[in-house]
Amino acid sequence: MDSDLLKQVIQQRLEPTEVYVEDMSGGCGQAFAVIIVSEKFKGKNKLMRSRIVNKELSEIISSIHAFTQKTFTPEEFETQRVNFNL
Repeated sequence: MDSDLLKQVIQQRLEPTEVYVEDMSGGCGQAFAVIIVSEKFKGKNKLMRSRIVNKELSEIISSIHAFTQKTFTPEEFETQRVNFNL
């Protein structure tokens, strides 16, 4: 798994308005941190959002060592964007 492939899968399955993927494993593809911004998260709490992502990416998540996610609606991300070095 690499960052570009993971980003592509997220774009296909979750239809985000924005997605950021960082390989935290130094390039070996075993630990990823992602930020996903999607309309699909509107009206959903953090647990529900996490379940959506985990369901859509279950086979990928099970094949890597570590996966962390931050999920936002587009409106939420506009207010949080300054907290990330993107």
